[in-house]
Amino acid sequence: MIHHAVVAPGPRDVLEAVRLLEAGRLVGLPTETVYGLAADAANDAAVRAIYAAKGRPADHPVIVHLHRRADPLRWAAALPPAARALIEAFWPGPLTLVLPRRAGVAEVCAAGQDTIALRCPDHPVAQAVLEHLHGGQGGLAAPSANRFGRISPTRAEHVRAELGEAVALVLDGGDCAIGIESTIIDCSADEPRILRPGGLSAADLARVLGVDPQRLEPLEHGPAAPRVPGALAAHYAPRTALRLRDAADIDAEWPAQAARVGVLAPRGAPAGTPPEARMHWLALPDTPRGFAQGLYAALRALDAQGLREIWVQGLPPQRAWEAVRDRLRRAAHGAGPGIA
Repeated sequence: MIHHAVVAPGPRDVLEAVRLLEAGRLVGLPTETVYGLAADAANDAAVRAIYAAKGRPADHPVIVHLHRRADPLRWAAALPPAARALIEAFWPGPLTLVLPRRAGVAEVCAAGQDTIALRCPDHPVAQAVLEHLHGGQGGLAAPSANRFGRISPTRAEHVRAELGEAVALVLDGGDCAIGIESTIIDCSADEPRILRPGGLSAADLARVLGVDPQRLEPLEHGPAAPRVPGALAAHYAPRTALRLRDAADIDAEWPAQAARVGVLAPRGAPAGTPPEARMHWLALPDTPRGFAQGLYAALRALDAQGLREIWVQGLPPQRAWEAVRDRLRRAAHGAGPGIA
């Protein structure tokens, strides 16, 4: 096995990844949401290596990923009824639960907080690695495999290109099926609240919990709210300045600037666009799921073209688009006026 490789994983590659993880190394790992930078969650030094590789502040907790048959109570001090119902309905899947942390466990993953974020990924490669890690009862700290604050990776080559030899091995599980991060819901307090929108909607969760979706909307973040991944105002950002713009403004202004401005929209380029400018206009599906699945790869493609700006067409106001709008608001933070 040549380390620092990107491999399409067979059984031997999975076992090699487990060996590296149990030896304290970092591995790029596919999930259904985005690729994770994985380390043994029980190894504090290995988890700190994640923070170093990403340039991630030490006070930002990371999610611990579990096998579908693992016992969450090895990490959490309690599983409230709401958490049990959500696990039964949505694990494996793009749902992270914030729970009271078991004392003395995963303190580095939790960034010293008394809560722990747990998820069970719905990807065969991730599940295969977890099945063998510490006999299936281990956990993987696995934030997105990119530099802190930058665009999350949804393909194996994104991981290697961004993090280089900090990652001992990258398992290539193909393009991520969902393409944006998991929904995070706080189940450590009396009433569950969504802390980060993601692959599951508030309506999905509310149906299981038997509540109105509005009751799950986040409270204003204060000292009592668990700090969670992806909650900074600026996040998921390309290096190129990104602006959120109305479709009409794009159509009026882009043709004159097409040589230096890229566009990401749920539609094709206007008729008459010169062939040399078409590579600067990337069209994604006009559905929330389809747009989300292609979002990060499209942003990376435009970011690599040396453009002056990237314009993203404003998305519909419906709740189904909220997770994608959230990512784009954070990507555009500080880049000038726009719409969300």
